[in-house]
Amino acid sequence: MNTDICVGAGQCVLATPEVFDQGPDGLVVLLARTPPPWLRTAVQEAARQCPSGAVTVGDDTAR
Repeated sequence: MNTDICVGAGQCVLATPEVFDQGPDGLVVLLARTPPPWLRTAVQEAARQCPSGAVTVGDDTAR
């Protein structure tokens, strides 16, 4: 996750509120660096929906 390029669109929060939130400034806040396996597809979708590319997915982590 790169908060330097986050535009605060909130798509990640809508896709996976268990993993992402928005701070008072509207920028993404990562709630779970290693989400449970059953959320992996949702986290991948959150990354695809991110208009700025701020959300990325590694082997087992949201970044």
